[in-house]
Amino acid sequence: MGSSPGTSRSKRAHFLRAALPCFALTVLGSAPVTAQSLTPDLFSPNRGGFASPDTLPTRRTAGVPQAPSDALPTLPDPNADLRKRQQTPARAGQNPTNQSPTSQVPIYGLPAANGASASGYDSLNRKRQQPKFYPGQAKPKRPVGPGSPVPPATPERTLGPPRIAPPPSETAHKTPVAPAMAGNVPGQPLRRRLKIDDDAFGAVGDYAGSFLIKGGLELSTGYDTNPARLNKPIGSPAYVIAPDLLVASDWERHALVADLRGSFSGYTNNMPATIDGFASPSPVEVDRPDFNGHVDGRIDVNRDLKLTTQLRLRLATDNPGSPNVQAGLQKYPVYAAYGTTVGFDQTFNRFQVAAGATVDRTAYTNSKLTDGSTFSNNDRDFNQYGGVGRFSYELKPGLKPFVEIQGDTRVHDQAADRNGFFRDSNGGYAKVGTSFEFSRILTGEVSVGYSARNYVDPRLSQLAGFLTSGSLIWNASGLTTLKFATDTQIAETTIPGSSGVLVHTYAAEVDHDFRRWLTAVGKFTYGTYDYQGQNRNDKTYSFESNLIYKLNRNIWIKGTLRHDILDSNQPGSSSQGTVVMVGVRLQN
Repeated sequence: MGSSPGTSRSKRAHFLRAALPCFALTVLGSAPVTAQSLTPDLFSPNRGGFASPDTLPTRRTAGVPQAPSDALPTLPDPNADLRKRQQTPARAGQNPTNQSPTSQVPIYGLPAANGASASGYDSLNRKRQQPKFYPGQAKPKRPVGPGSPVPPATPERTLGPPRIAPPPSETAHKTPVAPAMAGNVPGQPLRRRLKIDDDAFGAVGDYAGSFLIKGGLELSTGYDTNPARLNKPIGSPAYVIAPDLLVASDWERHALVADLRGSFSGYTNNMPATIDGFASPSPVEVDRPDFNGHVDGRIDVNRDLKLTTQLRLRLATDNPGSPNVQAGLQKYPVYAAYGTTVGFDQTFNRFQVAAGATVDRTAYTNSKLTDGSTFSNNDRDFNQYGGVGRFSYELKPGLKPFVEIQGDTRVHDQAADRNGFFRDSNGGYAKVGTSFEFSRILTGEVSVGYSARNYVDPRLSQLAGFLTSGSLIWNASGLTTLKFATDTQIAETTIPGSSGVLVHTYAAEVDHDFRRWLTAVGKFTYGTYDYQGQNRNDKTYSFESNLIYKLNRNIWIKGTLRHDILDSNQPGSSSQGTVVMVGVRLQN
């Protein structure tokens, strides 16, 4: 029994499907077949180790050295400057060694940190390239760093058109200033630069041409427990009017300064005409004027030679409690002391010579007595002619020792005074000292010497004594200032048999600012009055405190408390008095 037709056709089909591929491989496989060899690339840990290096997506870029295939890649040398590596262009028809034009690695863009040394931060720490400027171009200032001077708060520009776009840093956190005040208006004339004012509440003043004018007026009222400085105090309400004026030139050469200060002390109560049945040693009206002014001029002939001159005036009365005050006066007689000095100031390198001639006159008004009569004071009037010379040498900046010599002659209008003494005299002084300035903390001048005066009348002994003179300012801090002053004078007197009065004065002052607008001032003054020939010695003490409240530059409020003591070795001549004043100062 044979097989079915379907089964035989199915077997033939399976046989042909297997034979045809074998026949094709036998015909086409003429080359020998080899197996895959074991190489290091097969186990390479590098990324893309099975791909061709030229087709890797992370192939090396220019300047990165080729690492061996069996080692890890190394980082490039940070000190190597990639810009110094220049690619040598290939000549025509010539290719680089072992490379074809198509196998060169292309370079795109700029290398890392290119141009950083000229524009900003350079991570490679290379030397910064300096900019080049064409001839005549303005070079910018160096940036501020350690040791650089402090830049000015405002640009020092007074002429020229304003800049179109100033940087925001010039006006940031600053009060805007009008162009007319800053001097930036086109065509505006040169504006006078104001001097630095250390006092935020000080008077500003006004300009009249080339002169700066500052004026002020103080009005005070209070109470004085003993205005006449009597042994038995008698008090009175008091008021004070004190004007002042300062005029100073603002010239490049030469100078002219006028300093005028005055006051008037008035009292509403009168003093008694008699005390214990005797004429009172004080006037009935104790009002007293006081004025002190001088005008100083300087002509600069050249750099080393200057001509100097001064006009001065002192208007005052005798001090209350002085023995020169007559008994039974209706009011104090007023005297005027005025004069002039003409001299020169010559500089020879560090050596300086200053000399001048002086002429002064002192004149008293007649005394008005309580009975209505008058008494002449012509015997107290005199003229003084003298000269003064000063020689100084600047050892170093801020230290200048000097020697000063003065001599004068006094000639009275009447040869004999009211007591029959001839008071014409010759005198003078000699002193040595130094002026100094130590870093603006301690400045001033001190000197010591000897003063003497000889009189025409042999009954009047020589008036002589030790002389001290000086003025010191110590800036202890930005808020506290200490001042010290001393002076010695030889004054005339009317006491019979006394040659004159040798006056020594010492004063100390402390100023402290609690705020810029609140200042406290403390003063202490000590003086000695030696009436030679009469064995009279007076000592004065004065303690004063002031509190100043500055509302603004034009209005100040001031309070004063002062206690004066006069201690005399003559019985009944000592006295004490306390003054309390409150006032206001108006200034401009």
